[in-house]
Amino acid sequence: MALAWATSLHAGDAGITPTEIRLGASQVLSGPLGPQTLQYGEGARLLFDAVNARGGIHGRQIRFVTLDDGFDPARALENTRRLVEQDKLFMLFNSTGTAQTAAVLPYLTEQKTILFGPVTGASGLRNTFNRYVFHVRASYANESERIVSQLKQIGVTRVAFFYPDDGLGKALLGEVRQAMSQQEMPPAIEIQVDPASPDLAAAAAATAEAAPQAVIVGTAGLTFPRYVAAVQATSARPVFYGFSVASLDGINRELKDKARGIVLAQIMPSLRNTSIPVVVEYLQHLREKDPNAVPSASQFEGFVHARLLVEGLRRTGRDLNTERFISTMQSAREISFGRFTARYAPGSHNGSNYVELAIIDAEGRLRY
Repeated sequence: MALAWATSLHAGDAGITPTEIRLGASQVLSGPLGPQTLQYGEGARLLFDAVNARGGIHGRQIRFVTLDDGFDPARALENTRRLVEQDKLFMLFNSTGTAQTAAVLPYLTEQKTILFGPVTGASGLRNTFNRYVFHVRASYANESERIVSQLKQIGVTRVAFFYPDDGLGKALLGEVRQAMSQQEMPPAIEIQVDPASPDLAAAAAATAEAAPQAVIVGTAGLTFPRYVAAVQATSARPVFYGFSVASLDGINRELKDKARGIVLAQIMPSLRNTSIPVVVEYLQHLREKDPNAVPSASQFEGFVHARLLVEGLRRTGRDLNTERFISTMQSAREISFGRFTARYAPGSHNGSNYVELAIIDAEGRLRY
């Protein structure tokens, strides 16, 4: 009776039935970030569908539902309440956005409901430990350190930083400032735009006037390639560096051959590296679904998030609940899929610190 009472205190446990494990997320499915977020979901569902076709997790099928928050933290919280209280999910999985994640965390902590694999690398969400949050991707601090270190190594001294005045942009600004301070490389200029109506022509003019050798672009979605295009229309010719949240597909679609030379931090292994088991697994499932499908870096990230979650669910066993899942993940220490390794322990749920830099080649592909 005591165990049953303790278990009932976790709202998410209602999302486990004899036949189902219910997952859900509030995501930005519309607007400039929508196409990229949809790719994360496609990658996750690619794995979930394959797992379900083989009988599920200890006989339970995985059900994954998403709601659109339009990149609005208030809507993200409203959606999360609905998912927990009405849809009775077991955990939030792969929710998107730094400000959105920060908005829902107090509620999820109060409900003792897990948030697994949020798509954000903000240090502010990692520095304070929360036992109900499991990160997968490397942090923006890891990415910033890698980018700035590379710039210093190749002798770049004039670096600009472009960002929209939103949760993601400000989080990346803080990480880049810290990394540049550590390397004693003050930025040449910081260029801020209104995320609702960014004046990219003005931002490009300010960039050209500052004449940087490189620009670190602190945004994702369509704002990234459209800012790059605006700068390319001026006389300035900096090298552009972006974070892992930037969509290669979106950049190629918008810039076409002018995407060549853009450098992106990557927090997942190269899809060309078929010596890595999780890469092979993703490509195999993708071909089984559609032999003509084109692999996607964003889709692959969603797949890896799902793969790590499935591994945790399998290890937890048939007697699944919130506390047992947390205990299983914390005792795992390391879960490795080849070169990609996520680490969990009591007091640390930060996941992976894997970061590489890749350059877009003439064919629009990433070369590591």
